[in-house]
Amino acid sequence: MDIHFLGATRQVTASRFAVGAGGADVLVDCGMFQERPTLERNWEPFPIPPASIQTVLLTHAHLDHCGFIPRFVRDGFAGRILATPATIELARIVLLDSAHIQEEDAAYKKKRHAKEGRKGPFPEVPLYTVQDATASFDRFEPVDYLEPVRLNAAMTARFHDAGHILGSAMITLDLREKAARRTVLFSGDIGQWAKPIVHDPSVFAAADYVLMESTYADRDHEDPGPIEDLLAGVLAEASLRGGNVIIPVFALERAQEILYYIGCLVRDGRVRRVPVFLDSPMAIEATEVFVRYPGLLDPDAQAFLLAPGSKPFDFPGLRYTRTVEESKSINDYKAPCVILAGSGMGNAGRIKHHLAHNIGRPECTVLFVGYQAAGTLGRQILDGRKEVRILGQTLEVKARIAQIHGFSGHAGRSGLLRWLDAFDKPPRRLFLTHGEEEAALKLAEELRGKGWTVEVPEYLESFSLT
Repeated sequence: MDIHFLGATRQVTASRFAVGAGGADVLVDCGMFQERPTLERNWEPFPIPPASIQTVLLTHAHLDHCGFIPRFVRDGFAGRILATPATIELARIVLLDSAHIQEEDAAYKKKRHAKEGRKGPFPEVPLYTVQDATASFDRFEPVDYLEPVRLNAAMTARFHDAGHILGSAMITLDLREKAARRTVLFSGDIGQWAKPIVHDPSVFAAADYVLMESTYADRDHEDPGPIEDLLAGVLAEASLRGGNVIIPVFALERAQEILYYIGCLVRDGRVRRVPVFLDSPMAIEATEVFVRYPGLLDPDAQAFLLAPGSKPFDFPGLRYTRTVEESKSINDYKAPCVILAGSGMGNAGRIKHHLAHNIGRPECTVLFVGYQAAGTLGRQILDGRKEVRILGQTLEVKARIAQIHGFSGHAGRSGLLRWLDAFDKPPRRLFLTHGEEEAALKLAEELRGKGWTVEVPEYLESFSLT
């Protein structure tokens, strides 16, 4: 019995963990690398032949957890992909959207590089196509929370609510190898407690080995007041300046949460009513999925959703823009407006065009409401760069830059410690993943001081579980 760390090691993205037992390999998550310094790994041969993997277990539908699946299937994986029903619906939306972006970006780069007479660092072809994404959908099989699923003679899996996004899961693997028996727990992304829309994260009393995310291992979400007050302040200030508010959003959970809060502020008359554009076909489709799974929502959101005539993700002034033409027309709009568009770290999709049109305007505001991984465009802007490169142009940053931390779907440092405190005793080993190196090492040192055995794995490192 062993585990191989194929991603999310001393970095946040590319969740990929291979577990071997009983002569078979299972992959937990199959995500994309999104930090600029490691993007080339998406193009390299997968470290383990895809055809040798028996099953993929998917924690949730964010790109850094599921985004490599179409390429993985194209390269030879022929097994099943197990996930909750909501995750499967969302993953199909995400992967199709990603494939469209891959195709569009490849065509755009090829055209731009030909014009500039140069070649880029990556192939001018998509990592995978819409056809590849569609072909992978037949591999998905639904699994309900807490349902034991026998993977082979040596492995049984269970999915538990992670409280991160709709359908997100933590996964326990029960392994048997001759006389040895081990339990391995994958935290996936741990949600925050007492957040709107989704449930609180599951906690556990025991496990032999634990892989825990560490995205916010070195800090809490240090917002000085309630989220709705902070959001109201940003929107009101931007309205006075007469500028647009550009919000890079993750299409899953974050977009719906922002809509939920803006809707409350509009209905309560706390902000001026201006057009709010949800410029993301994926976010629009994902919002419709939320409505189909009321049982996965927390009591307040569920009551809101089920109330006669209620539309928790809709309000006066909200406009959905599905087509490219509709998206382009937003930038011809003269009055102040709010634009929500993907991706959440500013690396791809329609948000790049809106940033290009607005980041050089002092009256506008760019509002970040999610984690910005090292090397991403969003991180460069947040770090205070005076100039950034967007769509082949070097643009001066003149817009006001704002950030609200409390929207994060990740538990902060205190939340991670709360999750660990539920264990009756420390596991044999705790592996810290999904965190930048400095943050993960800092938490590891703190936990070692409390008697925990902690590892911060390196890329491609492996460990025996016996």
